[in-house]
Amino acid sequence: FRLFPLREHGMNWRARPLTCQEIQAFRKSKEVMDRFIRAYKLMLGFYGIHLVNEETGELKRAENWRERFENLNRFSHNNLRITRILKCLGEMGYEDYQVHLVKFFLTETLVEETLPNVKRSALDYFLFTVRSKEKRRELVHYAWQHFKPQSSFVWGPRDKLQKYR
Repeated sequence: FRLFPLREHGMNWRARPLTCQEIQAFRKSKEVMDRFIRAYKLMLGFYGIHLVNEETGELKRAENWRERFENLNRFSHNNLRITRILKCLGEMGYEDYQVHLVKFFLTETLVEETLPNVKRSALDYFLFTVRSKEKRRELVHYAWQHFKPQSSFVWGPRDKLQKYR
């Protein structure tokens, strides 16, 4: 059993990928979805992040963020777990949660510059887990606005990014 199951194989070769039927059954079960949110909050706490609003998925730094961010910067295997969590959020119908978590990491890596060793994963992987094409475009634009130097931004076509909105 996995904490954040997906429809694809992960690093644990013994873990069986989820089926679409299983995902639908999970999404219909209040108990399973409550457990899922508890697990999400637990992992956020481990990463130094606090879920401010369960309705919207809004996040902020937890009180222990400095110590936890140090861990995130030091151990890159956490980035694989975060990608998995983001994909699972999408599978379970929490697309808004995906957007908030990706924006959180983009802000911490590009604006606050507290997580330099997470920046590449945030741009290469986290961004592209977001299911909503419109929200993903907004996040790519946000990343482009804050990326330094802007001329080196390769995650979207410059002409479209300049005209966006």
